[in-house]
Amino acid sequence: MFEIEIPSGVEAHVHDTNMITVKGKSGGTTKYFNDKFVTVKVHSGKVTVEATKEKKLARKGKLAAQAFATEIKNAVTGVDKGITKRLQIISAHFPISLEVKGKTIFIKNIFGERIPREVKLHGDTKLEVKGQEVSVKGVDIYDVTQTIANIKKGCYACGHDTRVFQDGLYLLKDE
Repeated sequence: MFEIEIPSGVEAHVHDTNMITVKGKSGGTTKYFNDKFVTVKVHSGKVTVEATKEKKLARKGKLAAQAFATEIKNAVTGVDKGITKRLQIISAHFPISLEVKGKTIFIKNIFGERIPREVKLHGDTKLEVKGQEVSVKGVDIYDVTQTIANIKKGCYACGHDTRVFQDGLYLLKDE
């Protein structure tokens, strides 16, 4: 059994449709769970995640409970403080520029290409560009990291030697 403390200013609610909603000052997120493996309850400022009692599913239930407890911890942290990851634009050959229009990021002039590469923002993430530094902000860590993965995939050097053409966006070390 796993217990996650809910800080003040954050609220959680379990729905009948196998999902939990966590809301805070930065926003809200919804997580789905399989009630075959996990039982989730909210009471007195804590979220309790418990594995199934059925013997055949005990091992998978324990692993599912542990994974879902980690998801809830990340969701509580995200809605309370927000999640920010920073990227650095590195260009050795051609100057790279980014443009954000709605949910689409246009990576311009990478490897001297005339047509900009398009990358999608995942979920409710926001992207800020300040010079050579890019900030990806959001409430859900999975949306933020998927957006970063989409950006890295969009900067891949197709048809070029990746040892020479290392231009792109790279994740800065977290502080």
